[in-house]
Amino acid sequence: MNGIDYSQIGSAMLGTSLAMRFLDINLEIAKKDPKLSQILKFTWLWVFIFLFGAELLKLKFITEHIYNIVGLVAIYIVYQYRQEPVARMLGTAIIPSVIAVFLRDITKFIFPVFYKENDDIIGLIFSFTVFWLLGFAFYTQRQVKQQRIEREQAEQERKIMEAKKQELEYQVAERTAELRKQKESLEIALEELKITQNQLIHAEKMASLGELTAGIAHEIQNPLNFVNNFSEVSVELCQELKEELDRENFDKEYIVEILGDISKNQQKIAHHGQRAASIVRGMLQHSRASTGQKELTDINALADEYLRLSYHGLRAKDKTFNADFKTNLDADLPKIELIPQDFGRVLLNIINNAFYAVQQKSKLGIEGYKPTVTISTLKLEEEILIKISDNGTGMPESVKAKVFQPFFTTKPTGQGTGLGLSLSYDIITKGHGGSLEVESNEGEGTVFLINLPIK
Repeated sequence: MNGIDYSQIGSAMLGTSLAMRFLDINLEIAKKDPKLSQILKFTWLWVFIFLFGAELLKLKFITEHIYNIVGLVAIYIVYQYRQEPVARMLGTAIIPSVIAVFLRDITKFIFPVFYKENDDIIGLIFSFTVFWLLGFAFYTQRQVKQQRIEREQAEQERKIMEAKKQELEYQVAERTAELRKQKESLEIALEELKITQNQLIHAEKMASLGELTAGIAHEIQNPLNFVNNFSEVSVELCQELKEELDRENFDKEYIVEILGDISKNQQKIAHHGQRAASIVRGMLQHSRASTGQKELTDINALADEYLRLSYHGLRAKDKTFNADFKTNLDADLPKIELIPQDFGRVLLNIINNAFYAVQQKSKLGIEGYKPTVTISTLKLEEEILIKISDNGTGMPESVKAKVFQPFFTTKPTGQGTGLGLSLSYDIITKGHGGSLEVESNEGEGTVFLINLPIK
Protein backbone atom coordinates (compact mmCIF):
# COMPACT_ATOMS: atom_id res chain seq x y z
CA MET A 1 0.00 0.00 0.00
CA ASN A 2 2.99 2.28 0.61
CA GLY A 3 3.83 2.21 -3.11
CA ILE A 4 0.60 3.95 -4.10
CA ASP A 5 1.13 7.52 -5.30
CA TYR A 6 -1.81 9.28 -3.65
CA SER A 7 -0.73 12.69 -4.88
CA GLN A 8 -1.00 11.50 -8.48
CA ILE A 9 -4.40 9.98 -7.78
CA GLY A 10 -5.57 13.20 -6.11
CA SER A 11 -4.37 15.43 -8.92
CA ALA A 12 -5.96 13.10 -11.51
CA MET A 13 -9.22 13.10 -9.59
CA LEU A 14 -9.22 16.89 -9.33
CA GLY A 15 -8.23 17.51 -12.96
CA THR A 16 -10.65 15.05 -14.53
CA SER A 17 -13.46 16.11 -12.20
CA LEU A 18 -12.98 19.78 -13.17
CA ALA A 19 -12.76 18.87 -16.87
CA MET A 20 -15.94 16.78 -16.82
CA ARG A 21 -17.74 19.38 -14.73
CA PHE A 22 -16.71 22.00 -17.25
CA LEU A 23 -18.17 19.91 -20.09
CA ASP A 24 -21.32 19.16 -18.10
CA ILE A 25 -22.03 22.84 -17.41
CA ASN A 26 -21.03 24.37 -20.74
CA LEU A 27 -22.63 21.71 -22.94
CA GLU A 28 -25.74 21.76 -20.69
CA ILE A 29 -25.68 17.98 -20.53
CA ALA A 30 -28.01 17.97 -17.50
CA LYS A 31 -30.85 19.26 -19.71
CA LYS A 32 -30.14 16.96 -22.64
CA ASP A 33 -28.94 13.74 -20.97
CA PRO A 34 -29.60 13.69 -17.18
CA LYS A 35 -28.14 10.17 -16.75
CA LEU A 36 -24.82 11.14 -18.34
CA SER A 37 -24.76 14.29 -16.23
CA GLN A 38 -25.13 12.20 -13.06
CA ILE A 39 -22.22 9.96 -14.15
CA LEU A 40 -19.99 12.99 -14.84
CA LYS A 41 -20.71 14.46 -11.40
CA PHE A 42 -19.04 11.42 -9.84
CA THR A 43 -16.01 11.42 -12.18
CA TRP A 44 -13.70 11.84 -9.19
CA LEU A 45 -15.02 8.58 -7.76
CA TRP A 46 -14.55 6.62 -10.98
CA VAL A 47 -11.03 8.01 -11.41
CA PHE A 48 -10.13 7.10 -7.84
CA ILE A 49 -11.43 3.53 -8.24
CA PHE A 50 -9.73 3.22 -11.64
CA LEU A 51 -6.32 4.50 -10.51
CA PHE A 52 -6.41 2.79 -7.13
CA GLY A 53 -7.11 -0.52 -8.84
CA ALA A 54 -4.36 0.11 -11.41
CA GLU A 55 -1.88 0.87 -8.63
CA LEU A 56 -2.82 -2.29 -6.76
CA LEU A 57 -2.48 -4.36 -9.94
CA LYS A 58 0.77 -2.60 -10.87
CA LEU A 59 -0.72 -1.49 -14.19
CA LYS A 60 1.70 1.38 -14.71
CA PHE A 61 0.54 1.84 -18.32
CA ILE A 62 -2.91 2.87 -17.13
CA THR A 63 -1.71 5.25 -14.44
CA GLU A 64 0.74 6.89 -16.84
CA HIS A 65 -1.95 7.39 -19.54
CA ILE A 66 -4.92 8.30 -17.34
CA TYR A 67 -5.05 11.77 -18.87
CA ASN A 68 -5.06 10.26 -22.34
CA ILE A 69 -8.03 8.12 -21.35
CA VAL A 70 -9.85 11.11 -19.85
CA GLY A 71 -9.05 13.09 -23.01
CA LEU A 72 -10.58 10.37 -25.18
CA VAL A 73 -13.71 10.41 -23.01
CA ALA A 74 -13.88 14.19 -23.34
CA ILE A 75 -13.43 13.95 -27.13
CA TYR A 76 -16.21 11.36 -27.27
CA ILE A 77 -18.58 13.62 -25.28
CA VAL A 78 -17.72 16.64 -27.43
CA TYR A 79 -18.30 14.55 -30.55
CA GLN A 80 -21.73 13.49 -29.29
CA TYR A 81 -22.70 17.17 -29.02
CA ARG A 82 -20.92 18.29 -32.18
CA GLN A 83 -24.04 20.13 -33.43
CA GLU A 84 -23.66 22.64 -30.61
CA PRO A 85 -21.46 25.74 -31.30
CA VAL A 86 -19.81 25.30 -27.86
CA ALA A 87 -18.90 21.68 -28.66
CA ARG A 88 -17.28 22.76 -31.93
CA MET A 89 -15.23 25.38 -30.10
CA LEU A 90 -14.13 22.82 -27.47
CA GLY A 91 -13.26 20.38 -30.23
CA THR A 92 -11.01 23.06 -31.80
CA ALA A 93 -9.38 23.60 -28.39
CA ILE A 94 -8.77 19.91 -27.69
CA ILE A 95 -7.31 18.93 -31.10
CA PRO A 96 -3.83 20.48 -30.51
CA SER A 97 -3.56 18.78 -27.07
CA VAL A 98 -4.59 15.43 -28.53
CA ILE A 99 -2.03 15.74 -31.31
CA ALA A 100 0.69 16.79 -28.84
CA VAL A 101 -0.03 13.89 -26.50
CA PHE A 102 -0.16 11.47 -29.41
CA LEU A 103 3.20 12.63 -30.79
CA ARG A 104 4.76 12.69 -27.31
CA ASP A 105 3.74 9.11 -26.56
CA ILE A 106 4.82 7.81 -29.97
CA THR A 107 8.20 9.58 -29.66
CA LYS A 108 8.66 8.26 -26.12
CA PHE A 109 7.80 4.70 -27.20
CA ILE A 110 9.62 4.54 -30.57
CA PHE A 111 12.43 7.10 -30.14
CA PRO A 112 13.21 7.06 -26.41
CA VAL A 113 16.69 8.56 -26.94
CA PHE A 114 15.30 11.47 -28.96
CA TYR A 115 12.58 11.92 -26.37
CA LYS A 116 15.14 12.16 -23.53
CA GLU A 117 17.35 14.57 -25.45
CA ASN A 118 14.42 16.86 -26.34
CA ASP A 119 12.36 16.38 -23.25
CA ASP A 120 12.33 20.09 -22.47
CA ILE A 121 11.12 21.07 -25.94
CA ILE A 122 8.44 18.39 -25.97
CA GLY A 123 7.34 19.48 -22.50
CA LEU A 124 7.22 23.10 -23.71
CA ILE A 125 5.08 22.14 -26.68
CA PHE A 126 2.80 20.15 -24.43
CA SER A 127 2.53 23.07 -22.01
CA PHE A 128 1.64 25.36 -24.91
CA THR A 129 -1.20 23.04 -25.93
CA VAL A 130 -2.40 22.99 -22.32
CA PHE A 131 -2.42 26.78 -22.22
CA TRP A 132 -4.16 26.77 -25.61
CA LEU A 133 -6.76 24.42 -24.16
CA LEU A 134 -7.21 26.54 -21.03
CA GLY A 135 -7.45 29.73 -23.05
CA PHE A 136 -10.10 28.27 -25.29
CA ALA A 137 -11.86 26.89 -22.22
CA PHE A 138 -12.03 30.34 -20.63
CA TYR A 139 -13.10 31.87 -23.94
CA THR A 140 -15.74 29.17 -24.35
CA GLN A 141 -16.97 29.76 -20.83
CA ARG A 142 -17.34 33.49 -21.55
CA GLN A 143 -19.20 32.69 -24.74
CA VAL A 144 -21.44 30.26 -22.92
CA LYS A 145 -22.09 32.83 -20.22
CA GLN A 146 -22.92 35.46 -22.86
CA GLN A 147 -25.19 33.03 -24.68
CA ARG A 148 -26.87 32.15 -21.39
CA ILE A 149 -27.47 35.84 -20.69
CA GLU A 150 -28.83 36.32 -24.19
CA ARG A 151 -31.07 33.28 -23.76
CA GLU A 152 -32.32 34.58 -20.45
CA GLN A 153 -33.02 37.96 -22.02
CA ALA A 154 -34.71 36.25 -24.95
CA GLU A 155 -36.72 34.14 -22.52
CA GLN A 156 -37.75 37.26 -20.58
CA GLU A 157 -38.70 38.97 -23.82
CA ARG A 158 -40.60 35.85 -24.85
CA LYS A 159 -42.47 35.84 -21.54
CA ILE A 160 -43.22 39.54 -21.93
CA MET A 161 -44.40 38.96 -25.50
CA GLU A 162 -46.45 35.97 -24.36
CA ALA A 163 -48.04 38.10 -21.64
CA LYS A 164 -48.75 40.87 -24.15
CA LYS A 165 -50.11 38.28 -26.57
CA GLN A 166 -52.43 36.88 -23.90
CA GLU A 167 -53.48 40.42 -22.97
CA LEU A 168 -54.15 41.23 -26.63
CA GLU A 169 -56.06 37.97 -27.09
CA TYR A 170 -58.13 38.86 -24.02
CA GLN A 171 -58.77 42.36 -25.39
CA VAL A 172 -59.65 40.91 -28.81
CA ALA A 173 -62.02 38.42 -27.17
CA GLU A 174 -63.63 41.23 -25.17
CA ARG A 175 -63.89 43.41 -28.28
CA THR A 176 -65.28 40.51 -30.30
CA ALA A 177 -67.92 39.85 -27.64
CA GLU A 178 -68.75 43.56 -27.57
CA LEU A 179 -69.00 43.69 -31.36
CA ARG A 180 -71.18 40.57 -31.33
CA LYS A 181 -73.52 42.25 -28.85
CA GLN A 182 -73.54 45.41 -30.96
CA LYS A 183 -74.26 43.33 -34.05
CA GLU A 184 -77.17 41.60 -32.32
CA SER A 185 -78.47 44.98 -31.12
CA LEU A 186 -78.14 46.42 -34.63
CA GLU A 187 -79.94 43.41 -36.13
CA ILE A 188 -82.78 43.89 -33.65
CA ALA A 189 -82.84 47.64 -34.37
CA LEU A 190 -82.79 46.95 -38.12
CA GLU A 191 -85.70 44.53 -37.80
CA GLU A 192 -87.64 47.09 -35.76
CA LEU A 193 -86.73 49.75 -38.33
CA LYS A 194 -88.05 47.57 -41.15
CA ILE A 195 -91.29 47.03 -39.25
CA THR A 196 -91.57 50.78 -38.59
CA GLN A 197 -90.75 51.53 -42.22
CA ASN A 198 -93.47 49.16 -43.42
CA GLN A 199 -95.90 50.79 -41.00
CA LEU A 200 -94.95 54.25 -42.26
CA ILE A 201 -95.29 53.18 -45.88
CA HIS A 202 -98.68 51.72 -45.05
CA ALA A 203 -99.59 54.97 -43.25
CA GLU A 204 -98.50 56.96 -46.33
CA LYS A 205 -100.63 54.79 -48.58
CA MET A 206 -103.60 55.10 -46.25
CA ALA A 207 -103.15 58.87 -46.06
CA SER A 208 -103.04 58.98 -49.84
CA LEU A 209 -106.13 56.79 -49.98
CA GLY A 210 -107.91 59.06 -47.49
CA GLU A 211 -107.21 62.14 -49.59
CA LEU A 212 -108.29 60.30 -52.71
CA THR A 213 -111.48 59.09 -51.06
CA ALA A 214 -112.40 62.63 -50.03
CA GLY A 215 -111.93 63.80 -53.62
CA ILE A 216 -113.89 60.86 -54.97
CA ALA A 217 -116.74 61.49 -52.55
CA HIS A 218 -117.01 65.05 -53.84
CA GLU A 219 -116.41 64.15 -57.48
CA ILE A 220 -118.83 61.23 -57.55
CA GLN A 221 -121.57 63.49 -56.19
CA ASN A 222 -121.90 65.28 -59.55
CA PRO A 223 -122.79 62.25 -61.71
CA LEU A 224 -124.99 60.91 -58.92
CA ASN A 225 -126.89 64.22 -58.84
CA PHE A 226 -127.36 64.03 -62.60
CA VAL A 227 -128.55 60.43 -62.34
CA ASN A 228 -131.01 61.32 -59.56
CA ASN A 229 -132.32 64.44 -61.35
CA PHE A 230 -132.79 62.78 -64.72
CA SER A 231 -134.36 59.74 -63.02
CA GLU A 232 -136.93 61.97 -61.31
CA VAL A 233 -137.67 63.79 -64.59
CA SER A 234 -138.00 60.44 -66.38
CA VAL A 235 -140.48 59.23 -63.74
CA GLU A 236 -142.56 62.39 -64.25
CA LEU A 237 -142.43 61.94 -68.04
CA CYS A 238 -143.51 58.31 -67.69
CA GLN A 239 -146.48 59.46 -65.54
CA GLU A 240 -147.43 62.02 -68.17
CA LEU A 241 -147.13 59.37 -70.88
CA LYS A 242 -149.43 57.03 -68.94
CA GLU A 243 -151.99 59.78 -68.43
CA GLU A 244 -151.87 60.67 -72.12
CA LEU A 245 -152.32 57.03 -73.15
CA ASP A 246 -155.34 56.72 -70.83
CA ARG A 247 -157.14 59.42 -72.85
CA GLU A 248 -159.33 58.27 -75.72
CA ASN A 249 -158.02 60.80 -78.15
CA PHE A 250 -154.35 60.88 -77.16
CA ASP A 251 -151.90 63.10 -79.01
CA LYS A 252 -149.50 60.88 -80.89
CA GLU A 253 -146.97 63.66 -81.52
CA TYR A 254 -146.95 64.53 -77.83
CA ILE A 255 -146.35 60.88 -76.93
CA VAL A 256 -143.43 60.72 -79.38
CA GLU A 257 -142.03 63.92 -77.83
CA ILE A 258 -142.30 62.46 -74.32
CA LEU A 259 -140.62 59.21 -75.44
CA GLY A 260 -137.81 61.25 -77.03
CA ASP A 261 -137.28 63.16 -73.76
CA ILE A 262 -137.27 59.89 -71.78
CA SER A 263 -134.70 58.43 -74.22
CA LYS A 264 -132.44 61.45 -73.84
CA ASN A 265 -132.73 61.26 -70.06
CA GLN A 266 -131.79 57.58 -70.09
CA GLN A 267 -128.77 58.33 -72.23
CA LYS A 268 -127.66 61.01 -69.78
CA ILE A 269 -128.33 58.66 -66.85
CA ALA A 270 -126.23 55.97 -68.56
CA HIS A 271 -123.44 58.50 -69.27
CA HIS A 272 -123.26 59.79 -65.72
CA GLY A 273 -123.66 56.28 -64.33
CA GLN A 274 -120.64 55.19 -66.33
CA ARG A 275 -118.81 58.26 -65.07
CA ALA A 276 -119.60 57.29 -61.45
CA ALA A 277 -118.59 53.70 -62.14
CA SER A 278 -115.29 54.93 -63.62
CA ILE A 279 -114.56 56.96 -60.49
CA VAL A 280 -115.34 53.97 -58.27
CA ARG A 281 -113.09 51.75 -60.40
CA GLY A 282 -110.30 54.30 -60.03
CA MET A 283 -110.74 54.34 -56.27
CA LEU A 284 -110.67 50.56 -56.07
CA GLN A 285 -107.67 50.42 -58.33
CA HIS A 286 -105.80 52.89 -56.18
CA SER A 287 -106.67 51.19 -52.91
CA ARG A 288 -105.81 47.74 -54.22
CA ALA A 289 -102.29 46.46 -53.53
CA SER A 290 -100.05 46.75 -56.56
CA THR A 291 -99.72 43.53 -58.54
CA GLY A 292 -96.63 44.78 -60.30
CA GLN A 293 -98.25 44.03 -63.66
CA LYS A 294 -97.92 46.77 -66.25
CA GLU A 295 -100.93 47.67 -68.39
CA LEU A 296 -101.46 49.93 -71.38
CA THR A 297 -102.61 53.15 -69.75
CA ASP A 298 -103.92 56.49 -70.99
CA ILE A 299 -101.78 58.97 -69.07
CA ASN A 300 -103.90 61.93 -70.13
CA ALA A 301 -107.04 60.37 -68.64
CA LEU A 302 -105.13 59.39 -65.49
CA ALA A 303 -103.65 62.88 -65.07
CA ASP A 304 -106.98 64.65 -65.59
CA GLU A 305 -108.73 62.28 -63.21
CA TYR A 306 -106.24 62.67 -60.35
CA LEU A 307 -105.95 66.43 -60.78
CA ARG A 308 -109.66 66.89 -60.10
CA LEU A 309 -109.76 64.25 -57.36
CA SER A 310 -106.84 65.86 -55.55
CA TYR A 311 -108.46 69.30 -55.68
CA HIS A 312 -111.79 68.08 -54.38
CA GLY A 313 -110.02 66.06 -51.67
CA LEU A 314 -108.33 69.25 -50.41
CA ARG A 315 -111.61 71.17 -50.68
CA ALA A 316 -113.30 68.50 -48.57
CA LYS A 317 -110.83 69.24 -45.75
CA ASP A 318 -110.80 73.05 -46.18
CA LYS A 319 -114.03 74.55 -47.52
CA THR A 320 -112.46 78.02 -47.66
CA PHE A 321 -109.79 76.94 -50.15
CA ASN A 322 -110.20 77.76 -53.83
CA ALA A 323 -107.73 77.34 -56.67
CA ASP A 324 -107.59 77.05 -60.42
CA PHE A 325 -106.40 73.81 -61.94
CA LYS A 326 -105.58 73.52 -65.61
CA THR A 327 -104.57 70.81 -68.04
CA ASN A 328 -102.47 71.07 -71.17
CA LEU A 329 -102.57 67.54 -72.50
CA ASP A 330 -100.97 66.34 -75.74
CA ALA A 331 -103.74 64.83 -77.86
CA ASP A 332 -101.22 62.61 -79.68
CA LEU A 333 -99.94 61.05 -76.50
CA PRO A 334 -99.75 57.25 -76.96
CA LYS A 335 -100.76 54.75 -74.31
CA ILE A 336 -97.78 53.21 -72.55
CA GLU A 337 -97.30 50.25 -70.28
CA LEU A 338 -97.11 51.10 -66.61
CA ILE A 339 -98.54 50.02 -63.26
CA PRO A 340 -101.70 52.17 -62.90
CA GLN A 341 -101.97 51.87 -59.10
CA ASP A 342 -98.36 52.89 -58.51
CA PHE A 343 -98.29 55.67 -61.08
CA GLY A 344 -101.62 56.98 -59.77
CA ARG A 345 -100.05 57.27 -56.31
CA VAL A 346 -97.17 59.27 -57.81
CA LEU A 347 -99.53 61.71 -59.55
CA LEU A 348 -101.75 62.05 -56.49
CA ASN A 349 -98.80 62.71 -54.18
CA ILE A 350 -97.18 65.37 -56.38
CA ILE A 351 -100.51 67.09 -57.17
CA ASN A 352 -101.44 67.06 -53.46
CA ASN A 353 -98.10 68.73 -52.69
CA ALA A 354 -98.76 71.32 -55.39
CA PHE A 355 -102.21 72.19 -54.01
CA TYR A 356 -100.74 72.26 -50.47
CA ALA A 357 -98.07 74.75 -51.64
CA VAL A 358 -100.58 77.14 -53.26
CA GLN A 359 -102.89 76.77 -50.25
CA GLN A 360 -100.06 77.85 -47.89
CA LYS A 361 -99.20 80.79 -50.13
CA SER A 362 -102.83 81.87 -50.36
CA LYS A 363 -102.91 82.12 -46.56
CA LEU A 364 -100.26 84.86 -46.75
CA GLY A 365 -102.85 87.27 -48.10
CA ILE A 366 -100.78 88.40 -51.10
CA GLU A 367 -102.81 90.88 -53.12
CA GLY A 368 -103.72 89.69 -56.60
CA TYR A 369 -102.42 86.15 -55.97
CA LYS A 370 -104.38 83.46 -57.76
CA PRO A 371 -103.41 79.89 -56.76
CA THR A 372 -103.01 77.70 -59.82
CA VAL A 373 -101.90 74.12 -60.45
CA THR A 374 -101.24 72.96 -64.00
CA ILE A 375 -100.53 69.52 -65.38
CA SER A 376 -99.12 69.11 -68.89
CA THR A 377 -98.16 66.13 -71.04
CA LEU A 378 -95.95 66.08 -74.10
CA LYS A 379 -94.74 63.35 -76.43
CA LEU A 380 -91.03 63.52 -77.12
CA GLU A 381 -89.06 61.26 -79.47
CA GLU A 382 -88.75 58.26 -77.17
CA GLU A 383 -90.25 59.60 -73.96
CA ILE A 384 -93.38 61.08 -72.47
CA LEU A 385 -92.97 64.20 -70.36
CA ILE A 386 -95.46 64.90 -67.56
CA LYS A 387 -95.04 68.33 -65.98
CA ILE A 388 -96.86 69.28 -62.77
CA SER A 389 -96.37 72.95 -61.89
CA ASP A 390 -97.69 75.34 -59.26
CA ASN A 391 -97.23 78.98 -58.34
CA GLY A 392 -97.00 78.21 -54.61
CA THR A 393 -94.35 78.84 -51.97
CA GLY A 394 -91.48 77.14 -53.83
CA MET A 395 -88.45 75.58 -52.17
CA PRO A 396 -84.98 76.83 -51.17
CA GLU A 397 -81.94 74.95 -52.48
CA SER A 398 -81.39 73.27 -49.11
CA VAL A 399 -84.88 71.74 -49.20
CA LYS A 400 -84.73 70.90 -52.90
CA ALA A 401 -81.55 68.86 -52.32
CA LYS A 402 -83.34 66.65 -49.74
CA VAL A 403 -86.84 66.50 -51.18
CA PHE A 404 -86.49 62.86 -52.38
CA GLN A 405 -84.84 61.60 -49.19
CA PRO A 406 -86.92 59.18 -47.07
CA PHE A 407 -88.67 60.75 -44.05
CA PHE A 408 -87.80 64.32 -45.10
CA THR A 409 -90.80 66.65 -44.97
CA THR A 410 -91.43 70.37 -44.59
CA LYS A 411 -95.00 69.85 -43.42
CA PRO A 412 -95.94 70.26 -39.74
CA THR A 413 -95.90 67.22 -37.48
CA GLY A 414 -98.84 64.94 -38.19
CA GLN A 415 -99.42 66.26 -41.72
CA GLY A 416 -96.77 64.28 -43.57
CA THR A 417 -94.65 61.12 -43.20
CA GLY A 418 -91.85 62.26 -45.47
CA LEU A 419 -92.22 59.13 -47.60
CA GLY A 420 -94.48 60.37 -50.41
CA LEU A 421 -91.85 61.83 -52.73
CA SER A 422 -89.30 59.15 -51.76
CA LEU A 423 -91.74 56.40 -52.77
CA SER A 424 -92.71 58.35 -55.89
CA TYR A 425 -89.05 58.62 -56.88
CA ASP A 426 -88.54 54.86 -56.46
CA ILE A 427 -91.72 54.06 -58.42
CA ILE A 428 -90.67 56.23 -61.36
CA THR A 429 -86.95 55.41 -61.47
CA LYS A 430 -86.85 51.78 -60.32
CA GLY A 431 -90.34 50.60 -61.20
CA HIS A 432 -90.75 52.30 -64.59
CA GLY A 433 -87.21 53.14 -65.73
CA GLY A 434 -87.95 56.85 -65.90
CA SER A 435 -86.75 59.96 -64.13
CA LEU A 436 -88.25 62.37 -61.61
CA GLU A 437 -86.76 65.84 -61.21
CA VAL A 438 -87.75 69.04 -59.46
CA GLU A 439 -87.24 72.69 -60.37
CA SER A 440 -88.15 75.34 -57.86
CA ASN A 441 -87.60 78.97 -56.90
CA GLU A 442 -88.37 80.03 -53.37
CA GLY A 443 -91.51 82.18 -53.26
CA GLU A 444 -92.31 81.64 -56.97
CA GLY A 445 -93.37 78.04 -57.42
CA THR A 446 -92.30 74.47 -58.18
CA VAL A 447 -92.26 72.21 -61.24
CA PHE A 448 -92.00 68.40 -61.07
CA LEU A 449 -90.85 66.76 -64.31
CA ILE A 450 -91.61 63.08 -64.92
CA ASN A 451 -90.00 61.38 -67.93
CA LEU A 452 -91.24 57.91 -68.91
CA PRO A 453 -89.84 55.80 -71.75
CA ILE A 454 -92.44 55.01 -74.41
CA LYS A 455 -91.02 51.50 -74.94
